[in-house]
Amino acid sequence: MPDTESTVDNGGCRPMADPASPTGVEASSGVDVVVSDEQTEMAIDAPRWAALAAAVLRREGAHGELTLTFVDRAEIAALNREHMGEDGPTDVLSFPLDAGDAYGDHLVGPVLLGDVVVCPAVAAEAAPSHAGTVDDELALLTVHGVLHVLGHDHAEPDEARLMRAREIELLSELHWHGGPPAGFVHEQGAS
Repeated sequence: MPDTESTVDNGGCRPMADPASPTGVEASSGVDVVVSDEQTEMAIDAPRWAALAAAVLRREGAHGELTLTFVDRAEIAALNREHMGEDGPTDVLSFPLDAGDAYGDHLVGPVLLGDVVVCPAVAAEAAPSHAGTVDDELALLTVHGVLHVLGHDHAEPDEARLMRAREIELLSELHWHGGPPAGFVHEQGAS
């Protein structure tokens, strides 16, 4: 459903125009995910992926607001060029904001963790040789993007091993509810 926007807390959705608190951040869990599906290339369940992002934030002990936006190839290519200096579309981009403050106990006002931008069409192309299914690829990209916002990286081999291991742990607990399926390939060099 294109051009939709909602926020998610504790797995539930509500329209963006009716926040439960003046700040948009739920005091009950300290996590708020604002999701928007701005693409028409393929149907996705944006609230489902926002709920996964919120669950990852809670598991990682983070507090604050995250935006999760699904865009088309043209938009992700423009963002990739503008922010990463790379030509062409990519599967996911993460833009940390106040993530360094996400773990504090004495926060004043809302913490804007950052933005995760996913291109479902690029994810669908990569899925057969990467995560196995489009569903698993979107789950992986959501978890991957949230971890980047929280400071994880994979630029160095040790960082990559730690980040990949955490992705598998979170996907196993929050997405598969068990170990990775047989078709899931999670290479060290993958984005």
